[in-house]
Amino acid sequence: MENIVILGSTGSIGRQTLEVLEKNPGYFRVYGLAAKNELEILIPQIKKFKPKAVSLAEVEAAQKLKKLFPKLKIYTGQKGLVEISVSPKVSSVLFATSGIVCLEALVECIKNKKRVLVANKESIIAAGKIIQKYLKKYKAEFIPLDSEHSAIFQCLKGENKKEIKNLILTCSGGPFWKTKKEKLKKVTKKEVLSHPVWKMGPKITVDSATLMNKGFEILEAHYIFEIPVEKIKVLIHPQCIIHSMVEFVDGSLKALLSLPDMKIPIQYALFHPHRLPGFLKPLNLSEIKNLSFFDPDEKKFPCLKLAKLAGKIEESMPAVLVFADEILVEKFLRGEIGFLDIPKFLAQIFKMHTLQKISKIEDVFKVKKWVEKTMEKFF
Repeated sequence: MENIVILGSTGSIGRQTLEVLEKNPGYFRVYGLAAKNELEILIPQIKKFKPKAVSLAEVEAAQKLKKLFPKLKIYTGQKGLVEISVSPKVSSVLFATSGIVCLEALVECIKNKKRVLVANKESIIAAGKIIQKYLKKYKAEFIPLDSEHSAIFQCLKGENKKEIKNLILTCSGGPFWKTKKEKLKKVTKKEVLSHPVWKMGPKITVDSATLMNKGFEILEAHYIFEIPVEKIKVLIHPQCIIHSMVEFVDGSLKALLSLPDMKIPIQYALFHPHRLPGFLKPLNLSEIKNLSFFDPDEKKFPCLKLAKLAGKIEESMPAVLVFADEILVEKFLRGEIGFLDIPKFLAQIFKMHTLQKISKIEDVFKVKKWVEKTMEKFF
């Protein structure tokens, strides 16, 4: 059996990954788990999957865990994520953390030629050029885990990249794609967190409501597939059955269809290049009946436009987008700013930023510090 480490095991993707592994026994052994500090979720995972090592964000949580599992190897902090991931006994590492806490671990896994399964948007966007460079140098296997990028990854199998006309990312549109812009000024936190299709954490749910999540996915696709931002389109597809498409120069389209369940792309990534029999409900098109598509309104959802702008400018601007959005979403969730304040402040910080080269990991963290310091001036 192959040893796997799951970074972010207590989050939505991490929990669903463990469910997929449990439904498909005999292929992977869970060597390591990493979480922030959610011991109430992590402890049952340890008891069930019996990992050899665990990493936690803070020392205090690690000490509590050590009392319960004295023989378990426990790491802490960002260095802990690296140590648990680069073990020679580990062949695959799944990245499901939020933010760039796992960036160093991702780079080190690539250097150590691990098979990396990635659902972490922020690291790909903030350090896209760095990750591209190391993937080419060390020839590590990189498999995207988001449903949209998994769909594109599968649609591009056996195709010539020179014959791609456009990549088309689909999205549900979130809870407000039919809402008039003037009404968005007064939407509540509860309304924002009521996603019509997907059950996700609060940060990504807010990003889905602003369409920033789709903007992030444009930048991810840009770096993962090395396609210009101008050739990556977005369509609102409320049924969430087509997870993305590739348009070719001859006028043909390839699309991947399935019911909206993240366990499907997770299972594909884990067992690639093989496909295992599904344990989920199959897609029945006669039940779906209708598939509809709409262009997004970038005036109503300016975050999408700002993300495209960041991708065209490149250098440090994608990192600025990631870090500023993280702060603003947190402020919205705490009730300190309104829904439409998110794109307003993002546009302001774009104007204030002086572009910087991003050639090493340290450059990314410098941009993060600049954003945090600059954002203090707004509040």
